[in-house]
Amino acid sequence: MRILYEDNHIIIVNKRVGDIVQGDKTGDVPLSDKVKAYLKERYAKPGDVFLGVVHRLDRPASGALLFARTSKALSRLNQLFASHGEVRKTYWAIVCNEPPEEQATLTHWLTRTERNNTAHAYDREVTGSRKAVLDYRVIGRTDRYWLLEVLLHTGRHHQIRCQLSRIGCPIRGDLKYGAPRSNADGGISLHARRLEFRHPVTQELVDVTAPLPDEPLWQAVGRMMTTEEEAR
Repeated sequence: MRILYEDNHIIIVNKRVGDIVQGDKTGDVPLSDKVKAYLKERYAKPGDVFLGVVHRLDRPASGALLFARTSKALSRLNQLFASHGEVRKTYWAIVCNEPPEEQATLTHWLTRTERNNTAHAYDREVTGSRKAVLDYRVIGRTDRYWLLEVLLHTGRHHQIRCQLSRIGCPIRGDLKYGAPRSNADGGISLHARRLEFRHPVTQELVDVTAPLPDEPLWQAVGRMMTTEEEAR
């Protein structure tokens, strides 16, 4: 488990593909329990360790994940995440098809089907739907894939996966939303790359970038982006 940021109030970890944030019917040990165990050992804490889940990442995705270490921090972070524009969440996604535009704002209305745990995007509001908005731009490409930077304006269930699929660009490995084949690690090529927000207690800017997964294509993409930045 890689720690990206830690103080007395919050902790940010780099979630790996396959890690589940909270416990579910699978019975697998959730990441929240692993973080608690780490804090208990590191600080020799007696009894139970408090840890608040602030937001979530889908199990097959990876990247920066924030937890609260105190109830005060959790309450303030919940308010922060509920306020539009107060938290900047930037994702990188490798998609299978070329997007219709180099950059665009996507607005859809999403519904959720509990039976198969999927979301469906509509171009207009329908009964039971919730508005979903994101910005994307193409920041890289290979001979088979396109790398998108995605900025979320809302936080809906499977939002990025569903909206990108709706424009014909399923995320690599995401069989649930139209990708032609799975990834070797069983995950999807969606990474919570950067997290920016005001600290709930100190009010200082927290700006964390999560290293890319140790997977061949992601590493190739990382080298490509580094080369392009150096060339500018």
